Amino acid sequence: MSSQNIVVIGGSAAGPKAAARAKRLDDTAKVTLLQKAPELSMASCGYPYYIGGNFDERDQLLATPTGVVRNEAFFAAAKGVDAKVNTDVTSIDRDSKTVSCVDVITGEESTVPYDKLVVCTGATPRRPPIAGIDLDGVQALSEMRDADKLRELRDSGEVKNVVIVGGGLIGIEVCEAMADSGMNVNVVEMLSQLLMFLDWEIAKLVEKHVASKGVTVHTENGVSEFIGENGKLTGVKLTDGSIVACELAVVAIGVVPNTTLAREAGLDIGDFGGIVVDEHMRTSDPSIYAAGDCVEIPNRITGKKTYAPYGDLANIEARVAADNMILGDNAVFPGTVNSGICKVFDLSAGSTGLSEKRAKAEGYKVVTATNASLDKPGFMGAKLLVSKMVADARTGRILGFQCVGPGEVNRQVAEAAMAVMNGNTVYDIGVADLPYAPPFSLAIDHFITTAHILGNKIAGRMTGISNAEVKERIDSSADSFILDVRSPVEFKEMRLNVGETLIPLGTLRNFLDKLPSDKDAEIVTFCKISMRGYEAQRVLEANGWTNVRVMEGGIMAWPFKVEF
Repeated sequence: MSSQNIVVIGGSAAGPKAAARAKRLDDTAKVTLLQKAPELSMASCGYPYYIGGNFDERDQLLATPTGVVRNEAFFAAAKGVDAKVNTDVTSIDRDSKTVSCVDVITGEESTVPYDKLVVCTGATPRRPPIAGIDLDGVQALSEMRDADKLRELRDSGEVKNVVIVGGGLIGIEVCEAMADSGMNVNVVEMLSQLLMFLDWEIAKLVEKHVASKGVTVHTENGVSEFIGENGKLTGVKLTDGSIVACELAVVAIGVVPNTTLAREAGLDIGDFGGIVVDEHMRTSDPSIYAAGDCVEIPNRITGKKTYAPYGDLANIEARVAADNMILGDNAVFPGTVNSGICKVFDLSAGSTGLSEKRAKAEGYKVVTATNASLDKPGFMGAKLLVSKMVADARTGRILGFQCVGPGEVNRQVAEAAMAVMNGNTVYDIGVADLPYAPPFSLAIDHFITTAHILGNKIAGRMTGISNAEVKERIDSSADSFILDVRSPVEFKEMRLNVGETLIPLGTLRNFLDKLPSDKDAEIVTFCKISMRGYEAQRVLEANGWTNVRVMEGGIMAWPFKVEF
């Protein structure tokens, strides 16, 4: 293994991983890590939790699990990597195989040669061309200095009102941080829902929970202007004309790949604006690799290129790039299934694979199932999960999965991610052998139960209807018979109050005369989670009714107003 010069541009997630891995694989290599910011290896996904006061020591965002700060001295001593902070790479000369740099503090210029180069320049926050965006008080959250500023404002108590522009992952995490700090929070999202990786009815459960924490959510509404006095923000004008008073606005509407260096060097750029890489993370120049938020990668389900700026993927991509630089192009990064998860106050919201909307857009014949049930037995402190599984109706292959709730969402999404990556069907998962004990799960895990529900639908044993479709029928005064098969006690505690008829499941066979005489009339059955709703459907169909539908997820998955 011959000694070579390895240069890595970017010191956030992908860059340090690539540098450290390359040096571990070839200790004779000279590895140089160039970082524009003053910090290295920042845990940027932890910024909202630092801002919100989950922990107070800033250095924890920069430290190893044992508490050692990953600075230049750490990389030199522990990793054998020559790390240089405050060093801005201004150009890449592919002919001479050098990068030009400037020290952002002293202005001193330098040139660094490379045999292999890794571009890990990350992403830049979207900055919409809105009047007033340069006012003091309009803030992004991308760098450590942004986190420092927001934490300072949080600790000062000066900010009482904040507007979060954008209802995605970062927006919701910052929303929680600010609301938990006692601020009055408004979230503005121009699309019809929060968390666009979820389907609408699942996202609506998240919105309902966010609103229950005192946050005002504005969907299908954007920002037309940031309003200020004497250069300071005083409010946000929305596209509907209303004005929300605030001293702080956090703009979190996504990021774009930071590819200026790559473009100017003549590397191929894709349709999403990211650097084009092959399965080895190699760019259009065989001596240059790229990884992290600046690249485009394949979607493992559709095969199409996508943009997936996630910290875990950045680290894995960087590891593959380092392996190939040192060992030859043998390591492969096959792409993403877009797995993600977000803490939302007392809930978690996660997904993997394709949503129903996206799967249909990709041309799949789609079948879905919604399951509301517990994550473990009641006697072990059970918590609710509401999940939606998306599958190919022709083959039963699982295409995607979404889960929200106070329960063990992460486990469910992790199980689903492996199923999606492996091309498993609902039938495979229906007989899966997963670890079970009462402290951890039900005897039949929630994920397996969801697959059972979907299998019943594909087989025609169950006909489901989404809560959104039920709401549409109610709002349009459709002639649907809504049948609640819970107990009178449950009905008294909580009900839809939409004109439903209560007939408990245990008495249903004795009160069939209370149902529509027309055996072809639409009957919608439900209970708390619609397990009894499904049993009611089987009873009614056995007695001749032909158009019975189960409201999937029951009242626990109902995202609209209920009466107590």
